[in-house]
Amino acid sequence: MVVVLTPKQWQTIRADLHTMYPPSVFMLRNKMRDVLGFTVREHNEFHAPQGVDERVPHTYTIRLDFYNKNKYTMFLLKFSEQINGQ
Repeated sequence: MVVVLTPKQWQTIRADLHTMYPPSVFMLRNKMRDVLGFTVREHNEFHAPQGVDERVPHTYTIRLDFYNKNKYTMFLLKFSEQINGQ
């Protein structure tokens, strides 16, 4: 289960999470996975334009990789407004 966010969406959600959890949760990936149910990774998608051999960066996103179905559902319920861009 993966949630794809723009950097701006992630900044908003991360700021909210920092008010709910102590800083130690965000320092170690294992602790983040245990407490929040996900880990964070930065992702660049590369696309080759038609007829061009060279690959150029196209989009930069933040991916939240979830390992707990219940925490994934709660995250979507809690942050649906930020994810949908409203």
